[in-house]
Amino acid sequence: MIVAVDYKAGNLTSVQLAFEHLGEKVLITDKPGDILRAERVVFPGVGAAGAAMANLRSLGLIEPIREVIERGTPFLGICIGIQLLLGYSDEDGGVECTGIVKGRAKKFSSADPMCKIPQMGWNGLSFTRSHPLLEGIENQSEFYFVHSYYPAVEDESIVIGRTDYADVNFAAMIARGNLAAVQFHPERSGRIGLKMLANFAKWEGTC
Repeated sequence: MIVAVDYKAGNLTSVQLAFEHLGEKVLITDKPGDILRAERVVFPGVGAAGAAMANLRSLGLIEPIREVIERGTPFLGICIGIQLLLGYSDEDGGVECTGIVKGRAKKFSSADPMCKIPQMGWNGLSFTRSHPLLEGIENQSEFYFVHSYYPAVEDESIVIGRTDYADVNFAAMIARGNLAAVQFHPERSGRIGLKMLANFAKWEGTC
């Protein structure tokens, strides 16, 4: 069973529908026990880091998330899910995040008046190395992004996909052991996004 973590950050139904389109069952839950029993965990979401972290704490979900990652359960963070895995976000005046991945979520800024923030649209992903979630996906395939902040990770070796926006080349996809996370929305990225989710549904958490 794939479990999608519900911490009141939205976007869960589209993730569920995408997996169901692939023939996979998804349980949307805010119960720590369900997360700990999951075969695979998806950590999606949209919204602001401050409210998201407050919800994770109030629901008691941070330690179950840490535990499933530490025990080797295949884990996929999506959009704000990748940012909350970092140590800190510049959003909301500065927010301490989970610290599972060393790094910081930084806000886009650009002197170009034609550069829209938040970014809303398609960007090509440049692969830095192979990974099971990228199987059958061509380099420079385009994925759908909606975000004002981007992940700046400390360990370059965990970056498996990069892209450019607002004069920044940033880590759009990371992977370390059984943990993977993306800044874009695979569930909203058409055929290519579905392929990535299908790869996750069969991934055993090794790379």
